[in-house]
Amino acid sequence: MVGFFEKMSHHRVLPSPEEGVVTGMSSSFGIGGNHPAIQRNSLREQIAGALREEMMAGRLAAGRNFTVKEIAEQYGVSATPAREALVDLAAQGLLRTEHHRGFTVPEFTWRDFLEIFEARTLLTDSAMRQLAAGRGGPGAHGYDWGRLPSLRRRAEAAARASRAGQLDVLVGCDRRFWQEVGLLMDNGRIGDYLDWLRVQSWMFAAPYLRGADNLSGVCWAGHTDLVDRIEARDLAGAQRLINEYNLFTIELLASLAGQSLESVTVLSLLRSSVAAETPSDPGVHVTEPEVAPVVEQPRPAAAVREVAEVGLGLVPLPRFVSQGRFGRPLRPFRPGSEEPAPGR
Repeated sequence: MVGFFEKMSHHRVLPSPEEGVVTGMSSSFGIGGNHPAIQRNSLREQIAGALREEMMAGRLAAGRNFTVKEIAEQYGVSATPAREALVDLAAQGLLRTEHHRGFTVPEFTWRDFLEIFEARTLLTDSAMRQLAAGRGGPGAHGYDWGRLPSLRRRAEAAARASRAGQLDVLVGCDRRFWQEVGLLMDNGRIGDYLDWLRVQSWMFAAPYLRGADNLSGVCWAGHTDLVDRIEARDLAGAQRLINEYNLFTIELLASLAGQSLESVTVLSLLRSSVAAETPSDPGVHVTEPEVAPVVEQPRPAAAVREVAEVGLGLVPLPRFVSQGRFGRPLRPFRPGSEEPAPGR
């Protein structure tokens, strides 16, 4: 532990949000660059955010242990906001608490990643099917078209970082892009849950990606293509492109981790969706006809079942995080009360 955390400079500059990376521990991990200041308006959130992006980028590796005192000294703050930030991350399953040893970055196995990936895939695919069924007409539920300029800026930043192989930048830009996409679903719980899954996905993937000699063009860079689909109100096309992204992700990670795809239960869903988008004859270009806005009518029961059975509602929000897998469990609330139940 000696020399692991170094005293940071008192003069630091926060990067622009569009840069998509927090380098708060850069000197400690041997990564060059400026150190961000921890502003006094939200210390708890900023410390948690800085640590989260360190873990997402693989700079704070699995098994790394640290104490509240070390984090407080690292960021030049008192113990209280440092402890609150660490407890928040532990409650989210992003850190593990160890008696008399502080906090440890958890290790996600291939099995853990499969659970995370499959939950993410089922939820996004089903949510996009629900939106596509509404045709995205004027006033369609779940779309705030005013967000498109911001979404495109984030898409361009993420795509640039991906093509350049800048992992430290990509993890932040990619997460913020998908957060913006999640807002289109008009369901805060789904968006928060998907973001939670995506953070863990990066925590699993980043160490493998950091081991590559050159990441230029290795990661998915179709962010702007997805925005084009959304902007054109091609919601079915957007859903298929998200499935293409998920298929790309699982194939890449399986290759890097030396794992078989046979255990991926959603593989047939992803492949069938991507295949449906690609014409059998490469010289034939299929253009989906424009659909005029229609008045919403009750949908047949069969159509409702077709969407529901894909997974929406079948992936519950986590009640607690198991002790041995992802971190400290959350205590359930007493029925009819806002107070946590005793015990856990």
